[in-house]
Amino acid sequence: MRLGILGGTFNPIHFGHLRAAEEARERVNLDKVIFMPSGNPPLKIVDLIDAFHRYTMARLATASNVNFVVSDLEIRQTEKSYTVNTIQKLCGIYPEDKLFFVLGIDAFLDIPNWWQPDVLTGMVDFILVTRPGFNLMDVLKSPYVLSADDGLEQFRLKSGRKALVLQMTPMGISSTEIRRLLRESKSIKYLLPDKVEEYIYQHNLYHP
Repeated sequence: MRLGILGGTFNPIHFGHLRAAEEARERVNLDKVIFMPSGNPPLKIVDLIDAFHRYTMARLATASNVNFVVSDLEIRQTEKSYTVNTIQKLCGIYPEDKLFFVLGIDAFLDIPNWWQPDVLTGMVDFILVTRPGFNLMDVLKSPYVLSADDGLEQFRLKSGRKALVLQMTPMGISSTEIRRLLRESKSIKYLLPDKVEEYIYQHNLYHP
């Protein structure tokens, strides 16, 4: 099978995450997209709620899509959640499958600051999704990119792997903005699935 791995804090998950996963699945012919809520990120993140809540909201958000799976791999561990370790474990769990790491162009450009980036960029192929403020040419700024193939839709990495770039449907939704609205007691309706909104209010998440 062809599996996409979409990691993140999902703090909270919203329609931007879901749409990016769906477009990546359809355009790269993925059989499944695995959502991977981070457990214990290496860097401190402001307003990061407990991993169990973020995992549960991801389950609620993806329940209606049979092509989406939510993994608890990271939230079950107590050590820091380094992406390279997670991908390595997934390669062991799915040895016969083709894995793609799905992330935004902005996150891809930040990979040099991640733990063992040289190892990570040689483990799997990448699906890069466009983000506000970044364009396809920005991918060439990465020290791990060797050249552009097929216009600017596919890049060869120095590791021998490749990165596919997808121009996504623009959706100006961010978890940061949702948390701000909640702190200010403003509506978050139509920014995320109803069941996620209900869960947030039920558990009084992100409120001061």
